[in-house]
Amino acid sequence: MMSEEKKKAKLNKETFRKSLKLYKYIKPYRGEFAVGLIFLLLSSAANLAFPKYLGDLVDATNTDKIVENIQEVSLILIGILVAQAIVSFFRVVLFVNVTEKTLASLRQATYTHLIKLPISFFNKKRVGELNSRISSDISLLQETFTTTIAEFIRQLVIIIGGVVILLFTSPKLTLFMLAILPVVVVIAIFFGRFIRKYSKDVQGQVAESNTIVEETLQGIFNVKAFANEFLEMGRYKTKINEVARTGMKGGKYRGAFSSFIILGLFGAIVAVIWQGVNLIATGELKTGELFSFVIYSGFIGGSIGGFANVYANIQKAIGATEELMEILEEPTEDLEETKSNEKLEGFKGKLSFQNVAFEYPSRQDMQVLNNISFDALPGEQVAIVGPSGAGKSTLVSLILRFYEPSSGQILYDDKNGIDYNLSSLRNQMAVVPQDVLLFGGTIRENIAYGKPDASEEEIIAAANQANALEFIQDFPEGLETLVGERGVQLSGGQRQRVAIARAVLKNPSILILDEATSALDSESENLVQDALDKLMVGRTSIVIAHRLATVRRANKIVVLDKGEIVETGTHDELVDLENGMYRKLSELQFAH
Repeated sequence: MMSEEKKKAKLNKETFRKSLKLYKYIKPYRGEFAVGLIFLLLSSAANLAFPKYLGDLVDATNTDKIVENIQEVSLILIGILVAQAIVSFFRVVLFVNVTEKTLASLRQATYTHLIKLPISFFNKKRVGELNSRISSDISLLQETFTTTIAEFIRQLVIIIGGVVILLFTSPKLTLFMLAILPVVVVIAIFFGRFIRKYSKDVQGQVAESNTIVEETLQGIFNVKAFANEFLEMGRYKTKINEVARTGMKGGKYRGAFSSFIILGLFGAIVAVIWQGVNLIATGELKTGELFSFVIYSGFIGGSIGGFANVYANIQKAIGATEELMEILEEPTEDLEETKSNEKLEGFKGKLSFQNVAFEYPSRQDMQVLNNISFDALPGEQVAIVGPSGAGKSTLVSLILRFYEPSSGQILYDDKNGIDYNLSSLRNQMAVVPQDVLLFGGTIRENIAYGKPDASEEEIIAAANQANALEFIQDFPEGLETLVGERGVQLSGGQRQRVAIARAVLKNPSILILDEATSALDSESENLVQDALDKLMVGRTSIVIAHRLATVRRANKIVVLDKGEIVETGTHDELVDLENGMYRKLSELQFAH
């Protein structure tokens, strides 16, 4: 989450340009928005008319026809109130309607854009930060459209309109009021900000003290094991005393602020009334006009006081807009919507790396792969092995075209990857990773992710081929069993078999197994390996493996080290190589 300081963007040409981009989301509803603005101006005008007629009501007692005048002015006041109630209702309804439609479009556009961004973008951003863009930032814009803009215009109308009316009523008293009241209000605003700073300091220190409590209780085993109870008591006491000292200091400032409000603001109103009474005494002002004048002065003072908060909220909204627009300006992948499991006509699944080199965009000084060349023929099992950091997982990312090679090319059926539509090409592939992520729905939904329009029979057949049907049927809800967030209700082996069933359902031409059994116990590994063996039949399979026992039957084994291919061959060929890396890795593993 962003700090308040970062949220408050400065109003400059760049932020203004980015904020204007929001207009395309409001544009379809600009007619409703314009009508809402008209109602807002009418409501503000009614606000300004009210004190004037209240003054007339007071002055009505000084005429011969007291009853008639009072009734007439009272009817006008009631008419103003009814009119204001009606226009306020329609103004709120119109602004809310426009806001909800606009933000629905903006949320959809932001989410759609995020989903289409390349993996390289997500490697640089935290999920919490991106979620904040869609939730809190857009909620901030919601408040701006429905409340802040209306409040900004309303206060502007009241300040300008109020001063104009007061100048017509009594230029002398208006100048006197403007000389003292706005100054007092501005001082009060800055004083209030200063006090809020102390309140934030107290909140921050209380949060720090709570952190001490949380850490101590979470680590109570270590606290007691090291006999550090009194150390933790001392840490907490020190922090709590800091909170108390800051709070007491803030209390003095709050007391001073309260005294200033009494003396300053109320003193300013008393001074205006005193000056108005003097003008009444000289016949320059009527009693009702002074009554209206005091109410207008209160309106103007309140609007000046609220203007600072409104402006701060607009700054926050601009900051939120800027963050959103930065995301929306990021280049997306060239994706096209395709039918579920749509196959490329004649696609066999041949895969060829030709002199491929790669370094990550964020670490261009560090080459991850260099001069990689190998072929995987249709239906072959090609294993990629090597020590940690050799570049195996990067190879998978390149096959899926999450990144493009820095040099060289990757061919699919002898055709360069960049010549395929990205969505269509990925539709020919499936991945079973080491760390399976399941979505928080049912087992059925997670299996059907490989083919969203799959029939019941297809889902059951896929689960059966993945050796998953037995454990699924053991659950009372069967396929409707909720897997929990990230699949926590299932064991590692069960999650792996659901992922395999998902891949079976997709029926890919190219299958990628990224260390799919390395984190499992022996029983789960046997079940998963059996399911994988069935899945690999007839497909081009790229198997990333640490456990060499799982790749002995591969048609070809490619050994990577420090981003380069150091050996290629079958298991039997590679174990016969003296001083070969595969032989060393094999001896290390099978010696245990």
